[in-house]
Amino acid sequence: MTGKTDHQRAGGERSGNTARFGATVAVACLMLATSGLLNAAQAAARHAVATTRHGGRASARRPPAMAHVPANWNQHGLASWYGTGRQSGHATASGEQFDPDALTAAHAQLPLGTRVRVHALSTGRSVVVRVNDRGPYHGHRIIDLSPEAARQLGILGRGVSTVEIEPARGADEEVASATR
Repeated sequence: MTGKTDHQRAGGERSGNTARFGATVAVACLMLATSGLLNAAQAAARHAVATTRHGGRASARRPPAMAHVPANWNQHGLASWYGTGRQSGHATASGEQFDPDALTAAHAQLPLGTRVRVHALSTGRSVVVRVNDRGPYHGHRIIDLSPEAARQLGILGRGVSTVEIEPARGADEEVASATR
């Protein structure tokens, strides 16, 4: 006899079982967590969606800004316009204040200060804008225009429109909005 009551011995045995049970639960949780992360990674790969470490969606990495624009460079895609009254006066990526009445645009890769001719395919109009901001960050758009540039292109009421972008030539340095 050890001098301990049956109650005390039973408690000691329970604590050993509790430790084994806790280890089993910990291993099961680890397996579930790992399989969940693996499933999230597989889903992201299937759908080409970037995810964060914690399984949430992450923004896709954008290519870095171009150092210079080749003379024969052009781009074709969707354009939108941005700049409601709330954004008026806020700083752009170039450091200047946003002016909705200026002929400016946001582009993800073009060097800040670059002048490009934007041609709206739906209206036939074109305008030369200066890139002073980064974006667009919504959908598969290639350029965000100021409200004035969108108005001159005739796409202000549409929201988005298909456009072609090319570097502005020497004669294009002046703002132009005539039909091509």
